[in-house]
Amino acid sequence: MRVNVIVNGEAMTADDVWEGESLLYALRERLGLPGAKNACEQGECGSCTVYLDGIPVCACLVAIGQAEGRSVVTVEGLADGESLDEVQRAFVECGAVQCGFCTPGLIVQAHSLIASTSGVPEDAEIREALAGNLCRCTGYEKILDAVRLAAARKAAL
Repeated sequence: MRVNVIVNGEAMTADDVWEGESLLYALRERLGLPGAKNACEQGECGSCTVYLDGIPVCACLVAIGQAEGRSVVTVEGLADGESLDEVQRAFVECGAVQCGFCTPGLIVQAHSLIASTSGVPEDAEIREALAGNLCRCTGYEKILDAVRLAAARKAAL
């Protein structure tokens, strides 16, 4: 089966895809975009979060056929060439990146939260938005700092 999808603004084709293949597998193994991580394969950890038509989804739970003709934005697609997105930059600056495994999903989910709110969200809102993303390294405080910083910078624009 052949699947055509728009990934990070670019038309891409994945050939020889089998029916049950996940969007995550296709992104990583067929399209060469390793940003979304393969951890639980059950939608529990959030490491594979990407945008599908503007909505954050766990790519491990989406069959690649469901993405036919649709738009996918990965963590790689948030950056503008060599310029990191504000959320990506804040994660680096605040030390919210340790082992990095959960980071792509957290960044996509935080990006979605910040894009959908004005001002700086309260900690409870941030925690709720990131509840589906698990991290074993950071203790979450630096992640909260990064989301606050990115939101404050967006609000100042």
